[in-house]
Amino acid sequence: MLLVVDIGNTNTVLGIYAGQTLKNDWRIGTDKDRTVDEYAMLIDNLFRLSGLKFSCLDDVIVSSVVPPMLDTIEGLCQQYFKLKPYIVGPGMKTGMPIQYDNPREVGADRIVNAIAAYERSKCGLIVVDFGTATTFDVISPDGSYQGGAIAPGVGISADALFERASKLPRVEFTRPDQVVAKNTVNSMQAGIFYGYVGLVEGIVSRMKKELPEMPRVIATGGLAASISAATNCIDQVEPFLTLEGLRILYERNRN
Repeated sequence: MLLVVDIGNTNTVLGIYAGQTLKNDWRIGTDKDRTVDEYAMLIDNLFRLSGLKFSCLDDVIVSSVVPPMLDTIEGLCQQYFKLKPYIVGPGMKTGMPIQYDNPREVGADRIVNAIAAYERSKCGLIVVDFGTATTFDVISPDGSYQGGAIAPGVGISADALFERASKLPRVEFTRPDQVVAKNTVNSMQAGIFYGYVGLVEGIVSRMKKELPEMPRVIATGGLAASISAATNCIDQVEPFLTLEGLRILYERNRN
């Protein structure tokens, strides 16, 4: 079995693949202060709840946008899984040309998402990933990564409003019944939710105007389903896009 690990700034997502089938997935908080042993204990508990053992693993592939976490995860793999993990980064065969000023600057998660989305659709694409930051990535019809845009994530935007405006409370991110709200909490929810929908629609619309062919828009990440339900600019939601991309990369690079 293959363990795929996507380390984000806020959450780390893990998945177990048997061949091309995703059998299990888990989401845990990313904590740079956790030790190798603490992560081993946490993941062992998740495995046991699913009837799995570390010994069932044949390989591991990891993508990370949190550099300090790589040493911890590599130590975990070697000490507890007895495996040397594949790390997504320079030198890995992606099968996708990167049309970026400096290809090394592109986040591993963005490339992984682009590979998975193109493998599924084989057409021009805009991939929107709702994470700590929200990324917009463009893939050409011939399968090359063209670049994109990065915006603050919903959580960052909401936290900034709470921290900088003394009288405003911290509110749950949810879709209110109407934009014209009648109280402070709903007013904040309306502004945050529909303001973010407007941000997504605006960036996607402007990207489409710059592209020679109409792309398909695929969304992933924790808030993809919520945002997608409030706009027509997203064609498809793929919650496990990053995990699927890691599996594909593993297949392209396995010994």
